[in-house]
Amino acid sequence: MVRTQIYLTERQRAELAAIAKTAGKKQSELIREAVDRLIDQSGHSRREAVLREAAGIWKNRKDLPDFKATRAEWDRN
Repeated sequence: MVRTQIYLTERQRAELAAIAKTAGKKQSELIREAVDRLIDQSGHSRREAVLREAAGIWKNRKDLPDFKATRAEWDRN
């Protein structure tokens, strides 16, 4: 692990201490859990954004083969 210093408001510090006491965890553990959740949420949002940007990128291409015809050749009747 890498040591990192952060600044918290008095309210944040007090609430974090109360949550840690109730949960039976260290404040640093709660902070790491919160950072992990933020990273997971951010990663999910970034993946969705990339997929939305990529959707339809081949829509108007004229240099591609007729995929429906190619697929129809594969179908067994």
